[in-house]
Amino acid sequence: MARFHSSSVHVFGFLFFTLVSVSTNPSLRVSASSYLDGFSITDFDSDDFLFRQDYSPPAPPPPPPHAPSVSCTDDLGGVGSLDSTCKIVADLNVTRDVYIAGKGNFYILPEVRFHCPSPGCSITVNISGNFSLGENSSVVAGTFELEAYNASFGNGTTVNTTGLAGNPPPQTSGTPQGVDGAGGGHGGRGACCLVDEEKLPEDVWGGDAYSWSSLQKPLSYGSRGGSTSKEEDYGGGGGGRVKIDIEELLEVNGSMLADGGDGGSKGGGGSGGSIYIKAHRMTGSGWISACGGDGFAGGGGGRVSVDVFSRHDEPKIFAHGGSSRGCPENAGAAGTLYDAVPRSLIVSNHNKSTDTETLLLEFPYQPQWTNVYIRNYAKAAVPLLWSRVQVQGQISLLFGGSLSFGLAHYASSEFELLAEELLMSDSIIKVYGALRMSVKVFLMWNSKMLIDGGGDAAVATSLLEASKYVVLKESSVIHSNANLGVHGQGLLNLSGPGDMIEAQRLVLSLFYSIHVGHGSVLRGPLENATTDSVTPKLYCELQDCPAELFHPPEDCNVNSSLSFTLQICRVEDIIVGGLIKGSVVHFHRARTISVHSTGTISTSGMGCMGGVGRGNFLSNGIGSGGGHGGKGGLACYNSTCVEGGISYGNADLPCELGSGSGNDTSADSVAGGGIIVMGSMEHPLSSLSVEGFVKADGGSIIDRTQQSFFAVGGSNGTPGGGSGGTVLLFIRTLALSETAVLSSAGGYGSPTGSGGGGGGRIHFHWSDIPTGDVYQPIATVKGGIHARGGSGGDDAGAGENGTVTGKACPRGLYGIFCEECPAGTYKNDMGSDRALCLPCPPEELPHRATYISVRGGVVERPCPYECVSDRYHMPHCYTALEELIYTFGGPWLFGLLLVSLLILLALVLSVARMKFVGVDELPGPAPTQQGSHIDHSFPFLESLNEVLETNRVEESQSHVHRMYFMGPNTFSEPWHLPHTPPEQIKEIVYEGAFNAFVDEINAMAAYHWWEGAIYSILCVFAYPLAWSWQQWRQRIKLQRLHKFVRSEYDHACLRSCRSRALYEGLKVAATSDLMLAYLDFFLGGDEKRNDLPPRLPQRFPLSILFGGNGSYMAPFSVQSDNILTSLMSQLVPPTTWFRLVAGLNAQLRLVCRGRLRVTFRPIIQWLETHANPALRIHGVGIDLAWFQATPCGYCQYGLLVYAVEEDNEPTSIGYTDGAVGTNLLSRVKSSPGGSLIGHTRDDVLLTQGRHINEGYMRRKRGYGGLIDTNSLQMLEEKRDIFYFLSFLVHNTKPVGHQDLVGLVISMLLLGDFTGINALFSHGPRRSASLARFYALWNVTSLINVGVAFLCGYAHYTGQSSPSKRIPNFQPWNMDESEWWIFPAGLVLCKIFQSQLINWHVANLEIQDRSLYSNDFELFWQS
Repeated sequence: MARFHSSSVHVFGFLFFTLVSVSTNPSLRVSASSYLDGFSITDFDSDDFLFRQDYSPPAPPPPPPHAPSVSCTDDLGGVGSLDSTCKIVADLNVTRDVYIAGKGNFYILPEVRFHCPSPGCSITVNISGNFSLGENSSVVAGTFELEAYNASFGNGTTVNTTGLAGNPPPQTSGTPQGVDGAGGGHGGRGACCLVDEEKLPEDVWGGDAYSWSSLQKPLSYGSRGGSTSKEEDYGGGGGGRVKIDIEELLEVNGSMLADGGDGGSKGGGGSGGSIYIKAHRMTGSGWISACGGDGFAGGGGGRVSVDVFSRHDEPKIFAHGGSSRGCPENAGAAGTLYDAVPRSLIVSNHNKSTDTETLLLEFPYQPQWTNVYIRNYAKAAVPLLWSRVQVQGQISLLFGGSLSFGLAHYASSEFELLAEELLMSDSIIKVYGALRMSVKVFLMWNSKMLIDGGGDAAVATSLLEASKYVVLKESSVIHSNANLGVHGQGLLNLSGPGDMIEAQRLVLSLFYSIHVGHGSVLRGPLENATTDSVTPKLYCELQDCPAELFHPPEDCNVNSSLSFTLQICRVEDIIVGGLIKGSVVHFHRARTISVHSTGTISTSGMGCMGGVGRGNFLSNGIGSGGGHGGKGGLACYNSTCVEGGISYGNADLPCELGSGSGNDTSADSVAGGGIIVMGSMEHPLSSLSVEGFVKADGGSIIDRTQQSFFAVGGSNGTPGGGSGGTVLLFIRTLALSETAVLSSAGGYGSPTGSGGGGGGRIHFHWSDIPTGDVYQPIATVKGGIHARGGSGGDDAGAGENGTVTGKACPRGLYGIFCEECPAGTYKNDMGSDRALCLPCPPEELPHRATYISVRGGVVERPCPYECVSDRYHMPHCYTALEELIYTFGGPWLFGLLLVSLLILLALVLSVARMKFVGVDELPGPAPTQQGSHIDHSFPFLESLNEVLETNRVEESQSHVHRMYFMGPNTFSEPWHLPHTPPEQIKEIVYEGAFNAFVDEINAMAAYHWWEGAIYSILCVFAYPLAWSWQQWRQRIKLQRLHKFVRSEYDHACLRSCRSRALYEGLKVAATSDLMLAYLDFFLGGDEKRNDLPPRLPQRFPLSILFGGNGSYMAPFSVQSDNILTSLMSQLVPPTTWFRLVAGLNAQLRLVCRGRLRVTFRPIIQWLETHANPALRIHGVGIDLAWFQATPCGYCQYGLLVYAVEEDNEPTSIGYTDGAVGTNLLSRVKSSPGGSLIGHTRDDVLLTQGRHINEGYMRRKRGYGGLIDTNSLQMLEEKRDIFYFLSFLVHNTKPVGHQDLVGLVISMLLLGDFTGINALFSHGPRRSASLARFYALWNVTSLINVGVAFLCGYAHYTGQSSPSKRIPNFQPWNMDESEWWIFPAGLVLCKIFQSQLINWHVANLEIQDRSLYSNDFELFWQS
């Protein structure tokens, strides 16, 4: 068809569309021909057409003024007046137009019919009041117009203009011509069931659409349908007109119908008419319809316009096409529904499938429409060339809706689509030509956009722009057979399988992020694309790289002159979970690319069919492989071979397409790999992360054809494999996971003897490689990188491997990925070769050192190193001791200086100790530490002793009994008293009150749980602190008991009134070690009892309990206070008793709990050899015994004092010290047998039988049991976890040589504050206490020794191979296998130090060494 070239594009568009309509629709040829006969281009008013851009004729002139109004009563038979209220009370049939006007109300009462059934008959009601159509009433006419203040259409009412249309507007083609039985057209085209194999389904229709320009206020009749017979018109009538103009409220509960008439099975359906409704407010859920009529072919829908400000209910409004009985799948086209308030156009075909279109012509510019909805299988078309579809809001295609631009056979125009949103669901957009779309949001759900460029380079580029986001879901497709650009500023998301964007040349740009989901595709060019003017041309025969590969333009526009077939430009983040495929794929100005495990970026087999390295062929058609990075493989058949394609290109900066088989005219030709470029020289890619595939492999014929197809020999030759393409990466960082593959491999040859393709080229052009201290690895490569050649078939050769290269690395780095040179090497030149990393000289490396890697690699000598262990120190890898040794001239000189310094410091400390403390070793007897406040060893003090003894006797005269507390006063076993009063005090106490007193005392002596908890925690972490904590809490407990008995308790348990009044009669005391406490009972003086208090013989047997518990910190001891001394002085001289107590305490120091069976034996022997022989002459004997076993098994030890009777009368013993020893010795020697040692304790007790009364026997049973050599083995030994430490810290006998011991200790404790403090403390008692406390810390430190053993053993065994053990370079140093020497030496030092402290404590506490004398005479003479 000829084209008209005119200055007015719109004139061309109108004429072009008219001619096409005539040529493609036979039903229009008559009317169109008659119309064109009078058509003249010179007479055409182009300005008027530019304004309207509608091929429908101008609107008819306004109708003439109405005739005078009819009368309510005379003409209508009603009741009332039109100026007040007119009521139609009976059915009314009229045969002509009726005009009703008045100032009142007009009511048609229920069940009343007001009909004018003639086509085109008009009923007009124009009143100032209200209008009402009563229930089940009806109005039938060709036209119904109503103007009123309020209007009400009740339930069951009908305003029906169906099939009663008058003549449609002149010069329209709504009524089809011919006998095809086509439907009439109006808002949509009428359907036509004519089948024409040469035409597309949408190119065949019945009556055409018209009245587009008046769709906002439609007032056109519908058109009549066509007929299938020339003799009789079977077509359905067109729909009439309904116009409702209400000032205030419109209530619609009935039906308003302007449908086309039914054409039956022989005629086409009439098209829908027009309905225009205007009101301020509308309610009700009525039925409004301007649908096409059913028929052999359905009529097109009409036009409905609703201009209602407030719509409280939603009436059902329809304008769909009629059903076609002759072709059920092709109903009439949908009409239009215009909603004036939101300015929305709705095209809906009520789910009736159709091939017939609803025409969308010129869209208004001022004001613009807001929304356009095409849905429910409606098909809309924008037929005018160079049209713009512009709305302010949303264009929505839903539920099978379709929108097409242009004409299928004349794709030579560009169209514009502008909106806020374009939403597509189960719909399709077809573009014949090019589309320039600009929206904010573009969403597709199971939809398609198909762009047919028609092969015209002038209109070959479509641009789709969405400023916010583009989302494709559920197999949505955007397809263009020309150039396509998709631009945006937000997100482009291809969500999943089936989603696709493809074009011959595809450019995606300006998005913030692109997500290609699993199963989705981006492709450019198309698969199996035809060759035309818009198909990309590859530069296969050029060896010069196009400049745009390295320096692409910044604008990211679609440019057909560039070599890219698929470009993603100016996108921040690209996530690939699907497929991106093209011939030349370029990522420009992107930040990150992430290829997931399901993702692929591929140009495999998309390169050149021929090319510079094309393969060659044998005479039988078997071809060799193409070459690129490596030569192609040979092709061989029957010992005849042909060379493969040559190698070409630059390995350091490749940019070439792979070459193919060379027979580009054959259907079996094979192409080489394409090009993948990421980044550019100026804008490298920040990060590339690959878990899937990035491939530019060469093609293989066996990929597309089954091997069984090939015949060996003959003329059915097969080409070789294509060569790999190029992967050029301008990037900063790379991460390839285990599943990643980066490949540019050659294609495979066929089994018939064709050669394999050569490998391609992969190049990493790193940008901004960090060096020095800021170096970070730029590549993490765990996957595969391949540029291998393809294998050949049979005797054919495989292709050579291609190249994998990287940019030259800076100093310190090497390799393709610019890694740090290995430890022990350095590199000071640019380059990537491993040989540039030179070894560091071995003479610069100290022993015990190894070379280390540093960040950024080593760039110069000397190379950095580190010592093999933290105990060695830089720079010579000496230990701290070795550094000190070599600082002072070496090991021998340092050892000499150290010994000299230790001797000097020890001498200084010893002199200072003797000067400030003044402790000298006493050559003779020394005063005892315990048992007396006055020394009885010197005669000149005897007179004072007599005075003090007199006072003690006076104090003891009122003493009745001493009651010992049970328990050791620990957190687990606190002190407590038994509730039963002893026999000795029953006469002086009230038993009930005594029990209450005992309860208070026991409650007060008990400890809180938290005190024991703290003690347990300290026992684990710091045992000396646990001991201090226990002493502190015991001291507080004793003070509380003292205070209670002395001042708080009212002594209510005592019978003595004087004792209760003066708070006397009870006293609480304890030993200095706070382990033993006792309660003394005294007479108040008003008892008037001659038998109280009892004398010492009446108290026998007398129990004296030991203080302490036999531990190192609290050894056993006898606490001889004033009362006990005074009592014993009744039979034993005080000097004898004091000496006895001092000697016994010296022996008890050596008793150790846990070894009582061994350490009590010397005590028993000492009592028999030293104590009892001296006491027996005074009628007294003592034995070792145990007392008061507690429920927990704890028992207390002490002495049992009893009376013995001598054969000779005792002589008077003087109280002078000298006389004591002489008389005592003489009495011992004059005893029968020469000694009392031979008399057993039981014999002595039996000789006193006549002097012991029954009370005595009861008192004897008060103690637990005697301990002698026979019963000693029956003692139960209780040992705790600290038992073994008693072998290190224990009490010993004094060794003398106090200054020598102090000197040695000074040498061992030079840096120990606690030890120095113990040496320099004033007074033996405080010095011994501090020394004992230090001993605990010293033993506790053995834990560190144990840790040292464990760490040393673990370190030694952790050395898995002898190569890891670095030998020492000094012969006097210890070997690694001798790690145990230092901890063992430390143990020996601790043991020796502990023994020295034991001696030091003994020297401080026992200054009279004669207390340990085995000579009886020497002991008592001292």
